Amino acid sequence: MKQLQGLLAFVEAATTGSLTAAADRLDVTPAAVSKSLARLEERLGVRLLNRSTRRLGLTAEGAGFLAKARLALRALDDAVADVSQAARTPAGRVRISVGAAFGRRWVLPALPALTARYPELAIELDLDNRPVDLVAEGYDIGIRGGFIEDSSLVARRICRLPLALVASPAYLKQAGVPVSVDELAQHRCAVVRFAGSTPSPWRFVRAGGRRVEFMPEAPLSVSDPEAVLDLALAHAGIVQAGLQHALPYLRSGRLKLVMSGQHDPGDREFVLHYPHRQFLAPRVRVVVEALLAHFKELGDLHLMPADVAQYAAASAQPASRRRKTSRSGSEAAGAKA
Repeated sequence: MKQLQGLLAFVEAATTGSLTAAADRLDVTPAAVSKSLARLEERLGVRLLNRSTRRLGLTAEGAGFLAKARLALRALDDAVADVSQAARTPAGRVRISVGAAFGRRWVLPALPALTARYPELAIELDLDNRPVDLVAEGYDIGIRGGFIEDSSLVARRICRLPLALVASPAYLKQAGVPVSVDELAQHRCAVVRFAGSTPSPWRFVRAGGRRVEFMPEAPLSVSDPEAVLDLALAHAGIVQAGLQHALPYLRSGRLKLVMSGQHDPGDREFVLHYPHRQFLAPRVRVVVEALLAHFKELGDLHLMPADVAQYAAASAQPASRRRKTSRSGSEAAGAKA
């Protein structure tokens, strides 16, 4: 398109019959129009317009070229109009990357209504727990829990991401309910270990506000934050999991909160982020705003451990200790007899 200015100058000059009138339409000087025409003719190797001090006239070559030049400029105008319309109408593909557990439970339910409202949208949802580079991998939107370190991304907060310790009632009945970090160290645990990283320590707040870290000795680890709950449900021990993921099992009674008054829920968040703020495409903007509105209405996403204290495990001796105590009592009764 190096000759775009020449094409515009030629079409306007041929249409108006005047370099001055063409210059007015193009908002340039007559000298600039004349120079653009000369460059175009030099590139084509033919004269398009016969010019005199009083009038312009098309040459035979110019007359044949004028129709083609008008078609080319009309096609360019149509392309610009299409892009401008796309900038107003939500249409096209939107790629979203989200962690598997959060995506299945909280994002997927919002998509049918969104595509029904905007039938020209095509949404691709990638459920993947690995870190992604939105720009390099061609994603429009990312949803992740934790901390977003790339300051070039626009980040929109979805909710807090509180952590909780949970275990099955059967495990707690057999092993007892820990009431301190020292007791917790005697329990079986399972942890989340994402690919290429080490498990994060569990954090607690002791009397006086002093914070301590505890790294459980865990024979079992998984890379999915929801799969660790499957281990807890299988009575594998105590696990640390996102409260939002554990909530259905707490409500059903299949899991219980452990040490909720001492365990630090952390300050992580779920964040929706995207690469650009200026000239954000409508197809992306409507998805961003619809998802944020959807998340805002989900009360369960905004609960903290204090809000679900009723699901905490009651302190109790483990079954082995109760049996030992019972035997000791029986032996004492027999000795007395």
